[in-house]
Amino acid sequence: MALRTILKAACVAALSLAIAGCATETSVARKAATYEEAANNPFVPANYRAAEALLGQLQGKLSPDQPMIIATVVSIDALERSSTLGRLVSEHVSARFSQGGHKMVEMKFRNNVYMVRDQGEMMLTREIRDIAKSHDAQAVIVGTYGESSDFIFVNLKVIDPGTNVALAVHDYALPVDANTKAMLRAAR
Repeated sequence: MALRTILKAACVAALSLAIAGCATETSVARKAATYEEAANNPFVPANYRAAEALLGQLQGKLSPDQPMIIATVVSIDALERSSTLGRLVSEHVSARFSQGGHKMVEMKFRNNVYMVRDQGEMMLTREIRDIAKSHDAQAVIVGTYGESSDFIFVNLKVIDPGTNVALAVHDYALPVDANTKAMLRAAR
């Protein structure tokens, strides 16, 4: 009889632990992001501020009537590679320049730009002059990003394609969080 009571108690204890484990797992489950959280996410505003810093340096140096080109922001460790993060930074910077009244040439619709599947629009230095000339672009925005354990460091430059001289430069950092990690994992 005592053995039977001990076995029952052991089973009840094991069952209690299993139920407690399930309760803990449920409480740790990730909740779905909300539209409010998406609207307050700092990723887009950080990229917009970077574009605004470039625009501030370019006051009086460029004509809003002459087009510009932006290349995909690429990994500093592999200039032929980008990621979702690099492509989104490029999109946000281009959007802010457009909102500021600059004509941005959409390179995704062009066949004469070095394109790599899933990479976006890559530009090698030797190609910038030819591509800019074919689009009558007064400037090209290029950029790189590098990863550390805590931050993603982004460098953006506005280049005069005729001289390869930087007209404006801005550096900033993004935190390595769940969102930026996911965007970097998409690197190809």
